[in-house]
This record gives sequence, C-alpha cells and structure tokens, in this order.
Amino acid sequence: MAFSLFLSRRNCAALAVCAALAACSGSGDELAPATPPSPPPTMAAITAQDASRFLNQATFGASTGEIARLQSIGYSAWFAEEFAKPQESLLQSVLLVEASGAEAGQKELSETFWTRAIIGDDQLRQRAGYALSQILVASYSDGMLLDRPVAMANYMDMMSAGAFGNFRQTLENITYSPAMAIWLTYLQNQKADAATEVVPDENYAREVMQLFTIGTLELTANGEVRLDGGGEPIETYDNVDVTELAKVFTGLSWAERSQFLGRPDTVRPEYLPLVMFNEEHSPEAKSFLGTTIPPNTPGDQSISIALDTLFNHQNTAPFISRQLIQRFVTSNPSPAYVGRVANAFRTGRYTFADGQIAGGAGRGDMRAVIAAILMDDEARNSAFAANPAYGKLREPVIRFTHWARAFGVTRTNIDSEESLQDTRSPSSLNQQAYRSPSVFNFYRPGFVAPGTESAAAGLVAPELQITTAASVTGYANFMDDFIVNREGRTNFAPDYAEELALAGDPAGLVDHLDLLLTSGVLSGGARSRIISAVSAIDAGSGSFSRDELRVRIAVLLFMTSSDYVISR
Repeated sequence: MAFSLFLSRRNCAALAVCAALAACSGSGDELAPATPPSPPPTMAAITAQDASRFLNQATFGASTGEIARLQSIGYSAWFAEEFAKPQESLLQSVLLVEASGAEAGQKELSETFWTRAIIGDDQLRQRAGYALSQILVASYSDGMLLDRPVAMANYMDMMSAGAFGNFRQTLENITYSPAMAIWLTYLQNQKADAATEVVPDENYAREVMQLFTIGTLELTANGEVRLDGGGEPIETYDNVDVTELAKVFTGLSWAERSQFLGRPDTVRPEYLPLVMFNEEHSPEAKSFLGTTIPPNTPGDQSISIALDTLFNHQNTAPFISRQLIQRFVTSNPSPAYVGRVANAFRTGRYTFADGQIAGGAGRGDMRAVIAAILMDDEARNSAFAANPAYGKLREPVIRFTHWARAFGVTRTNIDSEESLQDTRSPSSLNQQAYRSPSVFNFYRPGFVAPGTESAAAGLVAPELQITTAASVTGYANFMDDFIVNREGRTNFAPDYAEELALAGDPAGLVDHLDLLLTSGVLSGGARSRIISAVSAIDAGSGSFSRDELRVRIAVLLFMTSSDYVISR
C-alpha cells in the first residue's frame, strides 16, 4: 500500500496539469448562419494510435482487438455496425431479479451498468447514452429512486435508446418517465386551486429549460453567448415562463390506475409511461417563450406543444451539442466545432469521407450528432493534442471501465465487490454512473476551478469539480486494488496475457501500454521513468513472479499518470 500512496502523492501534480485545460471563447452574431460543415477527414489509413484515440473517446475503453478491427474496416463501417446493434437492456436484468422473488436494489443497478459498460457489445450506444444521462439527469443517489430500481433501470434504458434516437422523442420519453417525475417532483402534479392554495410544482418546468434544452442565456448558432446593445447577456426565460410552463406538466400520474393519487400495486407501472388525467390538468391558457397554448387544451396536447417549442428553440442545438462534445472529446470546443455539431443536430445528417450517411431522420437525429462530434477535425486531428487548450479530464468512471476493457475483464458480478456497488466516495472513484448528487450532475459544464491557471485564463474544466487531493489519492488506491489484484479475485479479474509476453522487454511493454491506454501521447519523461521503474523489478514478491509484478506496476503507473488522466 505504501507504493500506492507514493503514486497518489506524485499524481497530485496532475491537478496542476489538468488545470491547464483551456477554453475557446468569443462573440458571435445570432443572425449569422451556423458554421458550415467542415470537409470530413479524408480516407487516409487509420493508424493504431488514431484507432486507439477514437475508441477511447467513443466507447468505454479501447482494447487491442478493437483497435485492429477499426483499422481494418474504417470509421463509417464501424459506425454502421454500432448503429445496427440491438440495445442491451438494463431493465430486463432488473426485472429478472424481481421475477425471481428477490428484491432488486442499488446492487442490481450498479452491476447492470458495469456489465453493459465493460462487456456490452453495443459500446457506442451505451457510451453515448451515458453521456446523454449527464445532461438529462435523473439519479438514484438517495430518496425514492433508490427504492424504485425498475423505474431507474427503465430510465437508464431511455438514455441508451436516446443515444441513437431523436432528441425530441427523448424529451417526450423523459417527460412521461416515472423516474424523472419522481426525481423532479411532478408526479401527480395538480392544477392550481385557490381554495386549497395548491399551485403547480415548478421543478421540471425550470430544469427542462435550464438544463435539458435551452439553457439560461441566449446563444448564437455556434453556441456563443448573445449580447444585448449594452454588451450584457440576454436571458432566455424569466420566472413568468417557469410559472406558465409549470401548468403544462400537471395531471400526470401512474399508468394502469383509475385514480390520480396513490401508488402502483405492482412494478409494471414503474416502467410504463405516465398517463394524463385531464381533470387534474390545468385548463388555463399557458404562455411561455413566445408560445401560447389556448385554454382547455388537453394535457397531452399541451405537453406536445411545449416540447416542440423547446426542441425547435434556437438555443437547443448548440446548447446540447457543446455539452456532448465535452463528454466525448474536449472541455473547451471552439465555436466552429460547436457550430458544426449543432448544424448536424439541425439537419439530422452527417456525411462521412466515403459518402456514407449517419442520420437522415430530420432535426435532432442523434446518430448524426454523435458522428459529427467524433468525426470532426477537432476530434480526429491529433495535432490538436499539442494545444494546452485542448482535451479533458478523463472522468473516473471511464478510467475504471477502460482498465477493465483493456485487460480483458469478463466477469462483472459484484456480489463480492461491495466497493463497486457505490463508488461515490473520494476514497474510491468519487463518481458513480446515474448517482449524481443533484440534477446538475457531478460537475457543471461551465465549472471553473477556483485558484487555478485555467480559472485565471477564463477556462472551464468540468471534471475538476470532483477532483481533489483526497480523490486523487483515493483513485490511485482504488485502482491499485483492482490492477494488482492481490486477493486473487475472480470477478473483475484482469487478463494480462498480452502484457506478460512483453514483461522481459520493459520498453516494449511501455510502448504497448502507451498505445492501449494513452493512444501514443505518453511524454518522453514519463516513458523513461516507467521503463526505469519496471526494469528495476528483478525478482518476484509474494505470490507474484517478476513478470507479473512488472506488468502490474507498469499498468498502475500508466493509470495514475497525468498523461492518462488527461485525455487528448
């Protein structure tokens, strides 16, 4: 453990390096057209480093086999394969537990996520769904959703379905989702009643604008903040808009019930869309964001009009596009990059270099958006990696799944792995999928780390919001436990066969790990230090041979290095 603590202290320096992430900012003309799509990358041969870098952005982590496959089939064919793969459902896993007579809980929700992320075949869908879930947040951190695993698992599946679906449909799905209605407290939301002093709950009305669609400030087509004549930002909505929109989301309750109030008798309604009880829906006119819904409009129709208004708002395409770029590629995309992805959102279409098309189903087709993000020149051109303004902190959940995928973990049962049932503590990963503490996610997209070089430069680094001295140490020790595997666990056990074959050649081993983990960007200084550390191990210890120790120490040094923690 002393070795782990030494590594932890070394990697506190990563905080300073991470803080150098920079942002591109500027002003723009709202009336100007969106930045036209850049010419797609040419069909040059894909190097192993390029393939590794792409897979580490697009999936839960690259492996040597997947790197070789991408090189052989090319980008557009890879996307076509991923788009065609059936969705692997988390809900079905939870329902099987319930059907067996056992009670599902946080263990099943955690295990199903780790399983889909690590050994699931529909990698792009699951990865994109996870990214989407960090914008459209519902969480089983505590409270009612922790006790409703079926509702939460269904929501997790909605995110994966939304990854390749249409954003407008996803907005509708989450609006009628029991999980979201519980999370943002509009389940059984009643119309105003002066006699009883009941007023509609405003939580969802506020967050669906603030966080899920348009944001708080008006944006240009490239995602830059619009300014008024006095040089001040223009707000997108005010409290009147919130109050009026809240009327729209009244009257929703559980499916398969004849009464508006009460709880469902079985788990089935927890994964069925909510239904509208029009007698509880506000009959008043509703005016917001320049739209007026006439009085006595049925509830479902009112919701449809409201969601159409948000979906078609000028802000939605750049607001969502920028945050998705942050989740996949870089914390500070240029306005031009945001504009190109937002254009794919608006048109629902992306064209690859070989003429193949992603999307084609109109505005909001997420297949086009995801392809545009991952295939943009700012994502694929490795020259950007040299710019200190480029890149992002690799979030802790992704680091762990990457290790598991890179080194052949095939068994993901967490019955004996309590640490993986809840990884939110700074002593582990300081993050767990679908368990953020609030609707604002674990970190805000515009987070500026106080007292850092990035803050002084006006830069954002979202993941630094959960990066502290304690979490850096906790991460190193957490990974030490799994990488070294002193206890000989069979679940989440790595297969280091490829690496053991290289253990007698420390330089070759480091080059192999550089490709697999850091996509060929390991610095010369770090390379020399790791080779020296590995070469110095000339005998076995305990139950490990010399070669086994060399491999484990090399992997641990990589996974805790700043070259790895910062994804470029």
